[in-house]
Amino acid sequence: MSQGMRLMCVHAHPDDESSKGAATMAKYVDSGADVLVVSCTGGERGDVLNPNLKDDPRILRDLAQVRRDEMAAAQAILGVDHHWLGFVDSGLPEGDPLPPLPVGCFALEPLEVPVEALVREIRRFRPHVMTTYDENGGYPHPDHIRTHEVAVAAFDAAGDPTAYPEAGEPWQPLKLYYNGGFSKARITAYHEALVAAGQESPYGEWLEKWDRPERTVTTRVPCSDWFERRDNALIAHATQIDPQGWFFKVPREIQAQIWPYDEYEAAASYVPIADGEDCLFAGLGEPAEADARAGAPGELALDRRVARVAS
Repeated sequence: MSQGMRLMCVHAHPDDESSKGAATMAKYVDSGADVLVVSCTGGERGDVLNPNLKDDPRILRDLAQVRRDEMAAAQAILGVDHHWLGFVDSGLPEGDPLPPLPVGCFALEPLEVPVEALVREIRRFRPHVMTTYDENGGYPHPDHIRTHEVAVAAFDAAGDPTAYPEAGEPWQPLKLYYNGGFSKARITAYHEALVAAGQESPYGEWLEKWDRPERTVTTRVPCSDWFERRDNALIAHATQIDPQGWFFKVPREIQAQIWPYDEYEAAASYVPIADGEDCLFAGLGEPAEADARAGAPGELALDRRVARVAS
């Protein structure tokens, strides 16, 4: 079903693509789809989260270049194409009260500036499907929230010939999904599996403090055969992940048994979303048919916007 189809995954920073939907991307690449990751920022203000690298002089000297090199390594592992949208990481403000965001950062850019940049890339790559974050950013990092705003606005504008006419010929992606990420149901399943196996779980305290509503899940893509590729891509972002950390505490064989898929929430679609959907390209038909629909946006009607938070 994915042979000849095109998927664009819009993320805030390098490494986000490897922790959110990476197994899905690798699966589709192997089945003949073209997959493009768009990184809105360079991750220049990210912390070094791997304790083994905190004092590495090369990293301290030029973190921006290190993040570019890590992204290239992860890209090669996943087999995807990649595009830097070109904006500057906003950093994650901490403190009470929170400090102001740095001048010139992505989160403070006038919305139309990154939207035009993404519309231009959508019209160049011509994706049938896009993925990004929900309105909360998956978690409330200012760049993740801004990425949501930019991706949704660009999805809506790309097919409008009156919007950003200098950015190329109109092209309307047919479906927009939010990445499911680490839902409470997934974390609970991991926690219970570790406890049942007599292993220490890092997730108990996380669950005790859980205060977020569950999202609506519309689509589960089976992709456990690509979990190893996902993990290798994430480890390639060496400054951002502790290879002994919580992300890798559940053995892949256990993950494959209890949670063998990536989850998504359909946010906008020009075709109906079937119950139990298991493919992001479902309902689009053959590539030529999908191309004809996306290339003639004036003839499309938005059939469904799925409720964003489960009741």
